[in-house]
Amino acid sequence: MMYAHMEDIIIIGGGAIGAFIARNLSRYQLNVLVLEKENDVGDATSMANSAIVHSGYDPVPGTKKARFNVEGNALFPSVCEELDVEFEQCGSMTLATEEKQLQTLKELEQRGKDNGVVTRLLSRAEVLRLEPNVSPDVKGALLCPTAGIVNPFTLVAHAFENALDNGVKLSLGEEVLAIEKRDGSFVLKTNKGQREAKIVINAAGVKSEEVTKMVEPVDWTVNPRKGEYYVLDHYAPGLVNHVLFPLPSEKGKGVLVTHTTSGNYLVGPSSEWVEDKDDHSTDSETLSNVKAQASLMVPNIPFREQIRVFAGVRATPSTHDFIIEPAKTAPNFILCAGIESPGLVSSPAIGRYVVEELVRPLIPLVPKANYQPCVKKYVRFSALTEEQKEALVEQNPHFGEVICNCEKVTLGEIEDVLSRSLPCLTIKAVKKRTRAGFGKCQGGFCQPKVLLLLAKKLGVSPLEVLYDRAGSNILRKESK
Repeated sequence: MMYAHMEDIIIIGGGAIGAFIARNLSRYQLNVLVLEKENDVGDATSMANSAIVHSGYDPVPGTKKARFNVEGNALFPSVCEELDVEFEQCGSMTLATEEKQLQTLKELEQRGKDNGVVTRLLSRAEVLRLEPNVSPDVKGALLCPTAGIVNPFTLVAHAFENALDNGVKLSLGEEVLAIEKRDGSFVLKTNKGQREAKIVINAAGVKSEEVTKMVEPVDWTVNPRKGEYYVLDHYAPGLVNHVLFPLPSEKGKGVLVTHTTSGNYLVGPSSEWVEDKDDHSTDSETLSNVKAQASLMVPNIPFREQIRVFAGVRATPSTHDFIIEPAKTAPNFILCAGIESPGLVSSPAIGRYVVEELVRPLIPLVPKANYQPCVKKYVRFSALTEEQKEALVEQNPHFGEVICNCEKVTLGEIEDVLSRSLPCLTIKAVKKRTRAGFGKCQGGFCQPKVLLLLAKKLGVSPLEVLYDRAGSNILRKESK
């Protein structure tokens, strides 16, 4: 089918970059549409990563990575407050376990100064006082107090919710197959028909190279680099109090050990070049290597508390820097390609830059008088006091019915998520928004309840409810 309406702007890609571009565009009187090929937003690189708000000491000074990392880090406290996203500025430590590495720490300290990042060198005694579980072989560390951790699932979801509340449109399950340049516009051929827009923004993640080639040849590549992780249960606080890094190498920042905003622990990632940009498989040899590297920093990691493993694919550019610029042959086609680490922390700053520096010269940006920067606050029942819980259950008994025992997620919380402007079409979408299914049993007990809730909300048969992508139906047929 052909959509008669021409959009002012179409964003290709519903990850963190697309989310913050959309949110910033929603401040203005524009017709904006986001196309996401998956059945949920933030369902690729933005979901499967370390969830770290990097301080910005590591990127090479003068690069886009350095600029947007530092700017994004400064924006995170206010952004997470407005979007009601779980965020903790716990700081990071980069550890030296050999005497010769202390000189490298000093070099990283200087790089941090060049990037405008506050850092401090710690002695062995200071490290062990702050992190008693690190290796006794530690010689020192570089402390970066502005680093932190964030919930990447709600970061993307709530940014999109805010954009949709302010008038942006979103089409899930719509993949761009071809792009035709016309005089003053682009026609996008998708699996659902055709779309037309005056401006197109390519935020397609690991597929950004393929999307750009629909418009012009490229002299760069985006290569997939897979990282595998362990997730440990939230068995006890205090294993680590900061994000712990080894010294970075040519492969990246290395295997880290960190707690998460949910109280779990994350160990990883590996760094492997792969050919398939959709390869999210894991293997025992790689994970064993991750375990060995992490144990050099924290010897007593209780891997017996492992509840799952996963892999994410990073969009590594051949340029070694973010590619954020207009296309060479079409200034109204804007590239946001090769956004790997520190892409998550950079996303609010990139979103602002793309709108204010790249879109503004192309189209009038008239502010909306009724723009609302905040989402409606979420109820996190398990975080309430007993008095608050009792009062809420008195008001709405559904908050007294626990659906997910592992993560203590209530029916009221799930119903709230399903009532929001951002569509919640799959079991995995509910999981990312509420954590129902993220616990020790990995949905073994709560998934049937969530499935029935989704079927009722979507008005479909339980047989039609998907876990994630097309074909991921949980139920095959009715029994007698």
